[in-house]
Amino acid sequence: MWIEREMSETLKEICATFPVLVLVGPRQVGKTSLLEKCFPDYTYISLDLASLAEMAETKPQEFLAQFPPPLILDEIQYAPKFFRYVKTYVDQHRDARGLFILTGSQNFMLMKAVADSLAGRAAVVSLLGLSGREWKACQPVSQPHSWKEFIWRGGYPGLWAQMDQAPSRDRWYQGYLATYLERDVRNLLQVGSLRDFERFIRACAARCSQSLNMSELGRDVGISTTTAREWISVLQASNQIILLEPYYRSLGKRLVKSPKLYFSDTGLACFLMGFQSADSLWRSSYVGALWENHVLAQWIRWRDWLNTSASLWYWRDQQGNEVDLIIELDQKLIAIECKITEKPVLKDAYGIEKLRDFYGPAMMRNAYIACTTEQVFKISPHVEARNGMCIWDI
Repeated sequence: MWIEREMSETLKEICATFPVLVLVGPRQVGKTSLLEKCFPDYTYISLDLASLAEMAETKPQEFLAQFPPPLILDEIQYAPKFFRYVKTYVDQHRDARGLFILTGSQNFMLMKAVADSLAGRAAVVSLLGLSGREWKACQPVSQPHSWKEFIWRGGYPGLWAQMDQAPSRDRWYQGYLATYLERDVRNLLQVGSLRDFERFIRACAARCSQSLNMSELGRDVGISTTTAREWISVLQASNQIILLEPYYRSLGKRLVKSPKLYFSDTGLACFLMGFQSADSLWRSSYVGALWENHVLAQWIRWRDWLNTSASLWYWRDQQGNEVDLIIELDQKLIAIECKITEKPVLKDAYGIEKLRDFYGPAMMRNAYIACTTEQVFKISPHVEARNGMCIWDI
């Protein structure tokens, strides 16, 4: 079963205006399937095949004579020297658009090559797993799954496309983690022990939706703070985690320096934390953190897919008053607080009111509580309760 992705039309629009499109994202989020679906007239080539990668690197003219654009090149990181020839080809065809679509599973290596060779020539787009709206649209009408199971299972399309034939959720993540460690981490880092790195990523999952303390994280895993920073950068470069920075109007008045740590997929975080079922997650003390993670991840998709001019932050003052998510759009602030409840009350908007007092009503645009309600309702004159499973119009 094909699951329609919200960014399909966006990709087509980008290809109509840029000579090169670079699609990045974690493994198994459906990058290749989406590109083949959206661009059926393009020739698809995977450089995972060593002979084709060698040909692209050593005989680029012969390669493009055999596979002329428009061209989808998958696992392009295996032919890093080919990027220079792509640049040359694009410069020789200045009026052409949609010549190359590049993608790969090792995003750090891919983005380094893009930055070195294709700056100003390529549009870079990030694809994550299924959004809440995409997941809801693919649910069977007769027997839909609960949104609690979606947060626990996660948004990787392979876990939902054929539910009657889907692999065990635990088996799937076990294989995913092993592949990620062996194929991505080994290539990005000289990790002395992949077991240490696996312990590190599990420790990160336990800190989901919390401020990131590198010293504490390194100490708990038994590595130095420097190593912890390096490993965090690998998780971020491979799109496994999201770091949300604190909001500040000027660099000299920053209130909190530490970013907050989130996972790009709540299912992977739940697996790393050891939850065997959605029910066990919902009975745990981590459910609020995973709900906040889910809401943040939905708005990350909104920014990356639909509104790249928006900036996402969190806010906390010196007294500990906090707003989970701030969207800065047209120099105005939209505040979103995440609460795992069906009926939020006025005290749940306390952080939002403090933010409003701090910056003044003129800076504020809208404010919301992202909760589990099915009905939209006002909590105060300035704050509205919304279902946080999916994004809404702001």
